Parts: sequence; C-alpha cells; structure tokens
Amino acid sequence: MEAWTAEAVILDRRAHGESSAIVDFFTRDHGRYGGLVRGGNARRLKPALQPGNMVQASWRARLSEHLGTATIDPGRAYAAEVLTDQVLLAGLSAMCALLKIVPERQAYPRLFDTVMVLLEALENRQVWLPLFVRFELALLEEVGFGLDLTTCAATGTRDDLTHVSPRSGRAVSREAAVPYAERMFVLPAFLLSADASADADDVLQGLSLTGHFLERRVYGADTSGLPAARAQFVEILLTKGVPT
Repeated sequence: MEAWTAEAVILDRRAHGESSAIVDFFTRDHGRYGGLVRGGNARRLKPALQPGNMVQASWRARLSEHLGTATIDPGRAYAAEVLTDQVLLAGLSAMCALLKIVPERQAYPRLFDTVMVLLEALENRQVWLPLFVRFELALLEEVGFGLDLTTCAATGTRDDLTHVSPRSGRAVSREAAVPYAERMFVLPAFLLSADASADADDVLQGLSLTGHFLERRVYGADTSGLPAARAQFVEILLTKGVPT
C-alpha cells in the first residue's frame, strides 16, 4: 500500500460518474498527483476543489503506479477570494493550467514555495502581477529551460542588461543590443532586482518574454501550445489594462 498526506494546491477537477471527481493537485514533497475523490462532484466538496484552492490531501493506492484515491479536507479558498476580480481570477486559472505541464510524481519544492508566495500575494494586485511573471521564470527553470539573465551574452558584462535574445534566452546589455534591439525582448528591471518597481508595460513585457520561451521550449510542437487559460489571462490584461 502506498499512502501520504500533504498540503496541496488544486489544479483541476473533472467529474467522474454522478458524484465523484478526478482531481489533479500539486504538493511540495510529492509533486503533481491525480486521484479519485469520492463525492468530489457533490455539493459539499465541489466548492473546495476549484483550481487555486488549498486543501489537505490524503492519497493512497494499492500500487504506486495506480491512479489512487484521495480524501480532501478543505483549506483556504483562494479562488473564492478573487471571484469578483476578473484579472486575478484569470491569473489564478493560468497558474494552475501552467503547473499541469510538470511531470507527475516528481517533487518540485522550490516551485511549490514560489506558488505559495504567489497565492499569499493575491490581496495586492500591484505585487501579484510582477510575481506571476517571476513564477513563469521559475517554472521555466524547474523544468530545465531556465533563462540566463546574469551576464550579457555578447560581452560578459553584468551591468546595464536591457534585452534578452529570443534564440538563446540570454541577457544582452544595452550597448550590445543596439543593432538587434527590435528583434529582442525587453528585459524589465524588476526581473533583475527585487527592489525595482514594475508598471503596466513592465508586466506585459515580462509576460511576452516568458510566454515566448514557455511556448518554444516547454510546450513546443508536441502540444497545442500554451494553455488557453494563460492566453485568456494575457488577453484580459491587454483589453482591460494592467490594474494598478
């Protein structure tokens, strides 16, 4: 018998039969898991199993490779807290959809900690939106496709880094970028320093940067591209404007 209990973030819930659900969740020490939750599509548990909510999950299976069953104790309902905020609700959905790309049953403790920081910041949109871009950078790194934003790819300098090469994912200094600036991504200052502020343009430039590399390196030709929830999130920001 395989079994464990852990704090988990709900990523997805799919109805299974009349009252049960197959739930996808993300934990710190066990990674992404799926499990059959009996009663997960019923009135009592269904609200707790919305993407982005925290729960205490107890998973067990006769053999480790089986889907397994899970029992759920509801925790903090982040999805309900942002239900009336279209931007944050879309961002929360995008976060959950992106996390489904990580391989199942492989621990990503640093990524889980990043997710928790993101969830705890939901009360402050000015803080949360730049953190979402940092989350996407962390996701790229954790799945093996991190960007190198420490030194200029052309000169080796660590100063005045302003752009990123769309091919190599390496930073480029202002001077070295001059001949190619129109073909490069802008590197927002807030991705280099936690003390740097981030306005609407910075957030959108950051999302453009991370979106390019997520689509090119992580999702690639073997999938249908970035999750629809992520595209919808960016569309809402472009349409409604980045809230301040």
